[in-house]
Amino acid sequence: MNNLRPVGVIGTGKYVPEKILTNSDLEKMVDTNDEWIVSRTGIKERHIAAPDQATSDLAYEAAMKALESAGMTGSDLDLIIVATITPDSAFPSTACILQDKLGAKGAAAFDLSAACSGFVYGLATATSFIQSGMYNNALVIGADCLSRITDYTDRNTCVLFGDGAGAVVIGEVPEGRGFKSFDLGAEGAGGGLLQLEGGGSRLPASAETVENKKHYIYMNGREVFKFAVRVMGTATDEVLRKAALERTDVDLFVPHQANIRIIQSAMQRLELPEEKVVVNVDKYANTSAASIPLALVEAAEEGRMKAGDTILMVGFGGGLTWGASVLVW
Repeated sequence: MNNLRPVGVIGTGKYVPEKILTNSDLEKMVDTNDEWIVSRTGIKERHIAAPDQATSDLAYEAAMKALESAGMTGSDLDLIIVATITPDSAFPSTACILQDKLGAKGAAAFDLSAACSGFVYGLATATSFIQSGMYNNALVIGADCLSRITDYTDRNTCVLFGDGAGAVVIGEVPEGRGFKSFDLGAEGAGGGLLQLEGGGSRLPASAETVENKKHYIYMNGREVFKFAVRVMGTATDEVLRKAALERTDVDLFVPHQANIRIIQSAMQRLELPEEKVVVNVDKYANTSAASIPLALVEAAEEGRMKAGDTILMVGFGGGLTWGASVLVW
């Protein structure tokens, strides 16, 4: 990547819905309690989309802030990628709906489905387009309304998920800055460990699929946890190797915000102190593709990154997938 056009982040934005669902709220809905949720997940609350909000609405709010941050309007964009597993509909894509809302006439637009790894997959895709010279400015958004596919009678999963969107504008940056490496991968054999069975061509919506709750998230928590801990380590080692960097070169670690125990495990393996790790799972829970950009943008807003800092992003999710990236801010 070093001989190619340098591509990096030139604008950031995030959005979370106003409604907050706390652990004490969940205590009234299912057999659980705040202490149990916090001790096992680190989650204290999550944001929930309003009934009239869809994923494109969350994405739009984050996109507008990212464009403002970059000093751009929608007409400056060549490409829009929305990473999501909760699109407004099967088609048109959420990215196409967003393209119209932003006034990004003629811009290429498509959705990308890699679950919680989706934002990093989107960054890698957009970076490749810009490095090749095919496009100049891209908007990459991670956005999900997981509340729409969460079974609030299942105490094992309903405590874990929230809604939100994070967006970045990426384009050419000064030499030495930008994305230095990516590591993307999948273990499709584990797809059944984390899935939404109903609604596709295999199990189209029917009275039976609704009755059997096939339109809600299913997760084998124990096995997904083991996959996550393993792949957070291996993907990190690989993406740092590709960038010719050591763990000690990392200035800020932005992991997928799924579970505090997984994040702590990665911190120990990488020997990173707390001040070098972004953690906001307590406020937003697991927002799937929105997780990493929400954490990245929040860290930027808090002034935790300065020009020249080395940022490590690592995610994992349904598929099973993983995605890691090294970015010089």
